[in-house]
Amino acid sequence: MAKKKNEVKFSFKDSVRALKQDGPQRLYLIWGPEDYLAELYYAEIKKLCITDEADDFSYRKLNERDFSLLSLSEAIDSVPFLSERSLVEVKGIDLNTVPQSEELIKLLGDIPEYCTVVFLCDSEFTPDKRLKLFKSFDKIGVEVHVTAQSNGDLINWIVRRFAALDKAIEVNAAQRLIAVSGDIMSRLIPEISKIAAYAKADKVTIDDVNAVAHHIPEAVTFDMTDCIANGEYNSAMTLLGELLDDKDNEPIMINAVLAAQMRKLFAARLAIDGNLGKDYVMKTCSLKYDFLASRLMNSARRFKAGQLRRAIELCAETDYAMKSSKTEPKELLKECVMRICAGESDEENS
Repeated sequence: MAKKKNEVKFSFKDSVRALKQDGPQRLYLIWGPEDYLAELYYAEIKKLCITDEADDFSYRKLNERDFSLLSLSEAIDSVPFLSERSLVEVKGIDLNTVPQSEELIKLLGDIPEYCTVVFLCDSEFTPDKRLKLFKSFDKIGVEVHVTAQSNGDLINWIVRRFAALDKAIEVNAAQRLIAVSGDIMSRLIPEISKIAAYAKADKVTIDDVNAVAHHIPEAVTFDMTDCIANGEYNSAMTLLGELLDDKDNEPIMINAVLAAQMRKLFAARLAIDGNLGKDYVMKTCSLKYDFLASRLMNSARRFKAGQLRRAIELCAETDYAMKSSKTEPKELLKECVMRICAGESDEENS
């Protein structure tokens, strides 16, 4: 399994503190999955650059539709009025494919002292660091990678959001919310509102979260493999049925998510057998949170290594069959899961 470098978590408090201490710079690249914090951080830049009375000369906004080197150049050259600085907001541009990058680099390297240019990227965007444009950002600008938050920071934020809605939440319920709905704040906000409205008691429980929170496919698949590990095969097939009933979930995609989960379980099983510990599992499986690693290892203990190897093979065989045979993909996926439930192994007596 491929390993990723340890990701440095974005600290909103520390970043805003540094921003206020150093003042706004001439160029920013803000990107990353946590779009909620990205917008908040950009708002702090905006407050430092322009006043509420700033006009179109001081505050220029460009998007994918109207962005060009000419429009950017004109925006940068606009002299601020009723404000000490000018701010140029460039939103939603795919900088990996932007044309005339050499001219763009030259333009960004000559931003006046009174101007701040902010590229605020979509949450799905990841800069291609091989490109000269991004290498130049290290020299001429400030790159702000807005990551998902650490376990403690995210849980504290969830607790505060519920408190604002006059609800408390148990720590295990907050962890369950992260597990089923993901760790991106902008997606958690509507889930928190739904759960707070649904919960009858003053304290939100795991049952409340399970009842109304949106379950992402990865979370349902995690629950499904837990059921298989515990021998609860009917429950596992019920969860598979829920995934297949969702029109947004294609069988090929579900199979890919299942394969990824089986690979994580296999890595955890090998780590257990090798006494490598939870930290190794978190790094190898790219898990962000300790409680998810503990849960993964608990499930892995109930599988044999040969079963997990065979499960990975079954997912690969199913993917090939989905793409090459005339059999209904849903039926192929059901058969795959049933064979995993049956405990097929690639080794005798494993």
